Formats: sequence, C-alpha cells, structure tokens
Amino acid sequence: MTESRPHSEKTLQAEFDLLADEYRQVHSQNIAITGEGPEYFSEYKISDLRRYADKEHLAGSQILDFGSGIGNSLPYFRKYFPDATINCADVSSRSIEIAQTRFPGNENYLLIDRGLPLADNSQDIVFSACVFHHIPHGEHHHWLTELARVTRPGGILAIYEHNPLNPLTLRAVNTCPLDVNAHLIRGGVMRKRALDGGWQEADVAYKVFFPSLLGALRPVEQHLEWLGLGAQYRMVARKA
Repeated sequence: MTESRPHSEKTLQAEFDLLADEYRQVHSQNIAITGEGPEYFSEYKISDLRRYADKEHLAGSQILDFGSGIGNSLPYFRKYFPDATINCADVSSRSIEIAQTRFPGNENYLLIDRGLPLADNSQDIVFSACVFHHIPHGEHHHWLTELARVTRPGGILAIYEHNPLNPLTLRAVNTCPLDVNAHLIRGGVMRKRALDGGWQEADVAYKVFFPSLLGALRPVEQHLEWLGLGAQYRMVARKA
C-alpha cells in the first residue's frame, strides 16, 4: 500500500470535526434553492446504486461507505441493501460519533488514518458521496488505489460528485461554508483518475437535472445521463 500524506489527513480531520455538529443545518440551508432537503439527495444516490447493482448482478454483501460523515446515507443503505454489512469510514471522529448517535445500529465504523483498516479484496461495493472534492487532488491516486486494494475482483467503485459544469451546482459549492476548501472535479477527469488508479471499465453518468418545482420531469432523468449538465454525476468503475 502506497504511503499517503498524514498532514493533509489531519487537516481534513480537524476541519470536519469542527463542522460536524452544524453540518446538517448548513447543508440544508445551502441546498434550499432546490426545494429538497439533504434526505432527498442521500436517498437518490443509494437507490441509484441499488438499481446499478441489480443490473450488474452484484451481490453487495460487503459495502464500504468511504467518507460516511454524519451518517446521512445510513437509513438508505438499510432500506435498499438490508442484508449487507455496511462499513462506515471517515477521517472525522466527531462525525462518526454523531452518526452513531443519529442512527444506532450494527454498522462497522472505521477511522481513516493513512489507509483503510480493511482486508484486501474484502468489499463488494465501495461508495463515496461528494467526498473526493474535499481530498487534495494530488492524493486522489493514493486513495483510488487504496480503495482498489480493499475491493474484491469484480467489485465496483461508485463515486457521486458535484458537477462543476452545472452553474447552480457551482454557485452552491462556492457559497457553502462546508466547501470552502473544496475543489470540484469534472466527470471525465474523475474517470481518468480511476483508470490511472488501476480500475477498469470506468463510466460517467450525469444525475439530478430537475429541482423540486419540476419534479414531474424527474422520470426523464434516466434518459439524460449522457448530458453533462446534471447537478451531479456518478462515476462507476470495476476492479478486474
């Protein structure tokens, strides 16, 4: 396993330990323009992941939530992957404490340090929701290879990220205190980095085109995944 940069990890830990208690309130205020709360965005990702896993006939018995934060995805992992073991990993110990308080359960919690305290080839699915734009871009290669290490052959990496080509997304990120040190990544760049990190068959699909006001049009979104203007994107890659 390649050695990472502990200084930046400590910086991220300090930043998110400070923000953890106010994270949900700040996030809710920042996305109010969409007419939706954080729960909508958390659920769409996990339901989308479930559909992808079913289409690809993935078992999904072991799932890693990389950058699990205060546990926003947990209710939806329980709903859409009820039989899976969920491993929640985060750099912020305070965020982990809040997640355990909000959603007590049998999930495994892991504190990220220089790597992930997981065995090689142990995870069927690695999920990451809006995490990589907080990681210094020079460290993406390290973490993509580390995530590949813990994923079993045939397993997948599913990264959901903000799309910098969407003007409303860009505005939301640029005005959000939680993203003050964030640097967004284009879908094509994320795809290339995954391939450079040893992943295969990397593909980008764009998501979230319509706000709540136009919610009746959301069934059309599945036909617009090729259009690079969605507010977010999903980059999926497979381990050979």
